[in-house]
Amino acid sequence: MTRTPDLMVPLLGLSLALALSLPGAVAADCGSLGRVEHLAFAPVTRTRELAPLVRASGSLDSLYGTVQRFLSVVQLNPFPAELIKTLLNDPSSVKTDEVVRYEAGYVVCAVIAGLYFLLVPITGLCFCWCRCRRRCGGRVKTEHKAMACERGTLMTFLLLTTLVLLIGMVCAFATNQYTHSQTGPSVKAVPQTLLSLRGLVSDVPEELQAMAEQFSVPQKQVSKELDGVGENLGNIIHNRLKSTVYQVLDSVHSLGQALQVSIDHLRALNTTSVELQEGQQHLETPVKAHRERLLALRQESWCDENCRRVLSEANALQLGADFSQVPSVDDVLHRLKGVPEANFSSMVQEENATFNNLPILVKMQVASVVKDLKKALAEQPEGVSMLAQAFPGSEAASRWSQAVEGLEQRSRPYLQEVQRYETYRWILGCVLCSAILLVVICNLLGLSLGIWGLFAREDPSHSETKGEAGARFLMAGVAFSFLFAAPLILLVFATFLVGGNVQTLVCRSWESGELYEFADTPGNLPPSMNLSYLLGLRKNISVFQAYRQCKAGAVLWKVLQLNDSYDLDKHLDIKQYTHKLQQELQNFRVDLKDLDLLRPTARQDLEALRSSGLEKIHYRDFLVQIQKPVVKTDMWQLAQKMEGLAQAQNDSVLRQQLQEEARELKSLYQERVVLQESLMTKLNLSVRTLESSAPDLQVDTSDFLDRVDQLKGELPVLLNLILRNATECFLTREMGYFSQYVAWVKEEVTQRIATCQPLSTALDNGHVILCDMMADPWNAFWFCLGWCTFFLIPSIIFAVKTSKYFRPIRKRLSSTSSEETQLFHIPRVTSLKL
Repeated sequence: MTRTPDLMVPLLGLSLALALSLPGAVAADCGSLGRVEHLAFAPVTRTRELAPLVRASGSLDSLYGTVQRFLSVVQLNPFPAELIKTLLNDPSSVKTDEVVRYEAGYVVCAVIAGLYFLLVPITGLCFCWCRCRRRCGGRVKTEHKAMACERGTLMTFLLLTTLVLLIGMVCAFATNQYTHSQTGPSVKAVPQTLLSLRGLVSDVPEELQAMAEQFSVPQKQVSKELDGVGENLGNIIHNRLKSTVYQVLDSVHSLGQALQVSIDHLRALNTTSVELQEGQQHLETPVKAHRERLLALRQESWCDENCRRVLSEANALQLGADFSQVPSVDDVLHRLKGVPEANFSSMVQEENATFNNLPILVKMQVASVVKDLKKALAEQPEGVSMLAQAFPGSEAASRWSQAVEGLEQRSRPYLQEVQRYETYRWILGCVLCSAILLVVICNLLGLSLGIWGLFAREDPSHSETKGEAGARFLMAGVAFSFLFAAPLILLVFATFLVGGNVQTLVCRSWESGELYEFADTPGNLPPSMNLSYLLGLRKNISVFQAYRQCKAGAVLWKVLQLNDSYDLDKHLDIKQYTHKLQQELQNFRVDLKDLDLLRPTARQDLEALRSSGLEKIHYRDFLVQIQKPVVKTDMWQLAQKMEGLAQAQNDSVLRQQLQEEARELKSLYQERVVLQESLMTKLNLSVRTLESSAPDLQVDTSDFLDRVDQLKGELPVLLNLILRNATECFLTREMGYFSQYVAWVKEEVTQRIATCQPLSTALDNGHVILCDMMADPWNAFWFCLGWCTFFLIPSIIFAVKTSKYFRPIRKRLSSTSSEETQLFHIPRVTSLKL
């Protein structure tokens, strides 16, 4: 028999002890209410939100860094605050020497550009005159030993110079195109940025009102979940109590089975004992008669030694077990008369069904409380309803809008002019880059044809046209270099002067914060350019402080000069609103009076079992008699031996007598002894079952009844604890939806609607547009074009020098040599002169 009750009851006691002594464990798991939904709020922010601009890193970044380092060497002077102040307030009093002193680096560069502009064209004219007079750019007159070395060196330097020109030309093309492609989006981004800033203050109340109206989103979600709160609470209570209730019902079912089994075995024990006693009385007389007859045969004269040995076993032919010595169980049976009266299986099924219907029962009981909760939920907190109306109006809003609108209108003509002149600059840059490309092509073609011509000289029948063509291409490159040098240096200096000053005067000081300090210093800006007044900043906040606070995510009322302080946290304080909902939730009550874990009839049966004295029966007395044999000797074996003895006898009368005794022994064994043995086996099973189960069964039954009595007092306390914790979990869950709304409002207001971050983003974007997207590629363009321009000088020198070696060599004729043995055969020398 499985000893289920003695395992279930201690577990039941332990679970109750844990549940009542550790209430926090009941409240710790709120996941049974399901996953908290993520509320979706409609966006209310207008399109004025600015996305920060960032120039993507690329292959030209190292070039930009080189140009910036070069400009930092050109312009070593700090930011000219006094000069700019004088220029803005009284332009007529600006002294030229101060400007020159500040722009000293650019003046030096202007002098270099001027010298280049004058000397290179003059040198070109001189070279042209000299070339026309055939005094330069001719050919090598005599061949000497170092000619090959000189020629190779010149070709190498010309090739390297050409490659430098090619690299510079490619970079100039790329930066020229990149500058042009960035100008359009950059120019368009300026009015868009200003337009987005116009509604920075004036649109806030309207957007706050739209956010206040979305308080209905968490209200609808909570109302939706209130419809199922009763069933959810019932499921929670069911889940919390099911281990306890199921254990109790399993214990009831197990005890009922154990009770039925024990009573069945007790009745079988009593019946079997009576049958054994009756069988013992019917067996005793024939066994005794057989014993006497066999012993008499043993005394006969014909009985030899073998006969006496076999018949001597008849001494043990007597009864072994005496069941008249076992105790009576009538008193215990009397106490258990009519037990079990209850149908334990049916009762457990009914209680299980009642407990499983607990969610529906709880839903019905809390329906009225849910109705009151929905009424309280329909109201809106006063702070949320006044979210927009309490936002302070200010003259700064109109002043801000007018200032930004005026700046936008005034900037449009200038921006259009910037685009127009940028187109001209781009076309001119493409033309001059193409001129450098033409020089590079001439140099490369000249080198290629010249080298081909040099290899062809090894053939006595060669033609001089290849080398001559190479020399002519090199001289064409020289001509183009002299022709385009002046326009190139003019474009380089013009773009250098503009882009360099933008980088050193504006971008560098903007990045270091000196521009903000200059704007914040009183008297630096004229009254019409008072940025603090135009932006409507608070009196104790400078432009740089406002920029830093806005960049850190400050809200408008912390930076702008609004009428009153706006306390967002006060308007979003919904504690009173949630307190009312909490008070309504505390009215939840659940009654489990329909759940009866142990009915009266079942209790009576278990009480009868506990007081029956089943464990006091002396089962050892039964086992003592059961362990004895029915007859002390084996009657069947004795009969077989007698049959063998009969076969050995010669006397037919004696043989027949022994066979008759053996047959009667077998018949007695089969009819009486076997029946007694089967009854003893049955008795043994009942005795051992009762002996092993009765003591524990009595203890388990007593403990179970005590636990059930304790549970009846503790179950309401445990139920209230579970219900309170479940309602707290539900309240926390529902308040989470309102917390989502509050967090969303705070995030939208402080980071999008009422944040001044667009102002700092606009300033940062302005820096990116002016410095990163326009000034850097602009400066990289003139830098690349400038190095190409200056490398035209070594290109001219090496091209002129190299071209001599590509033309036929003039040799003096000796008397010992003929025209056939000369390196170059020149029939008409004058025809080779240029």
